[in-house]
Amino acid sequence: MKQRLLLCLLLCGVLLYYAAPRLSFEQGGAQSAFAGTWLVFAFCAAAGNLTGMLYTPKKRNRISKEKRPGKKRVHYYQ
Repeated sequence: MKQRLLLCLLLCGVLLYYAAPRLSFEQGGAQSAFAGTWLVFAFCAAAGNLTGMLYTPKKRNRISKEKRPGKKRVHYYQ
């Protein structure tokens, strides 16, 4: 899962690196609005992937109780 998040974060960085110099805020109107919303969505995607990487719980390598060899559960009924 972390590899997917890292890949998506790197792709967001590449998109921002490629598109940021080409976006124009100086001409105003619809072109400026598009550039602003595109940057906001790109930063939201990058922030979401970074948050997912930082706050994903770590997996623990535990052997489940059912798969332990040698021990069987015994139920005693009264």
